[in-house]
Amino acid sequence: MRNTFRKQEKLKKKKLIAELFARGKSISVFPLKMVYLGIDHDSDYKIQAGVSVSKRNFKNAVDRNRIKRLMREAYRKNKYSIYNSEDTKKHIIMFIYQGKKEISYQLMEEKMIKLIEKFLVIKKQS
Repeated sequence: MRNTFRKQEKLKKKKLIAELFARGKSISVFPLKMVYLGIDHDSDYKIQAGVSVSKRNFKNAVDRNRIKRLMREAYRKNKYSIYNSEDTKKHIIMFIYQGKKEISYQLMEEKMIKLIEKFLVIKKQS
């Protein structure tokens, strides 16, 4: 599997996002929160993911965009663990940054790895 984050992998449809927040479950590893829902979507990829940063905590768009870039990169480099798991069900996922201060990329990647591992443990149990 290639370490890319292609357009088809990005969660963009408003209907799917609305359904995700209405019926989805969440887990968190501060400052990241993952809202996920097992649903059949029309993408060829197993997972469709999106990222979000609160405008309330980060007023400047430059800061929000930087955090979103870091989150996407951390997900892109570590998504292989989700794809390599036995769970073949399709999911939609939204990563939400909840912190009030920006963190380094190394810390962001550590938190993303912990969050993905937590997600895989929950998926194995259900």
